Amino acid sequence: MLNYAKFILEKVSFDQQLFEKELIKHLSELIVEEVVELRNWCYEHFGHKHELVLKRCFA
Repeated sequence: MLNYAKFILEKVSFDQQLFEKELIKHLSELIVEEVVELRNWCYEHFGHKHELVLKRCFA
């Protein structure tokens, strides 16, 4: 599921609202260890573009 979440987030990263919607959806489907990995991956790949979304979702 983690790889699928990364794939989808890359595809929707052009739209901030869609990115946030998909991120929230995938966070509810992952186990704790995967959420931590996804958080790190998101900040690495999208921290500059969607910083506010990431702060809201991973708060």
